[in-house]
Amino acid sequence: MPHFVIDCSENIISLKSPNEIMQKVYDTAEATNLFDKGDIKVRINPFKFYNIGNSKDDFIHIFANIMEGRTSEQKNRLSRSIISELKRIFPKVPIISMNIRDFENATYCNKSMV
Repeated sequence: MPHFVIDCSENIISLKSPNEIMQKVYDTAEATNLFDKGDIKVRINPFKFYNIGNSKDDFIHIFANIMEGRTSEQKNRLSRSIISELKRIFPKVPIISMNIRDFENATYCNKSMV
């Protein structure tokens, strides 16, 4: 169920492979034990064109979309865990951030539900 969408500057994927980056996010999210095994989805969008405060600084930002029901403390632990791991493997990247949004049970639908 959870979706982790990684937006990053294109240079990021020259520092580490897209698969390595996605796997790190996957493994770190799985290690929190907040999600069922095999349910985590991770995608990456490297951007060639972007503007970060009129600079071309490298960046990584993760948009996490998870089903409602986790506490603020759990979500904080999830984001801190992922950011800590990315900071470790990208020590020179100046911007590494993440936000978490909740899917509402009442409005969520997927193919198997119809």
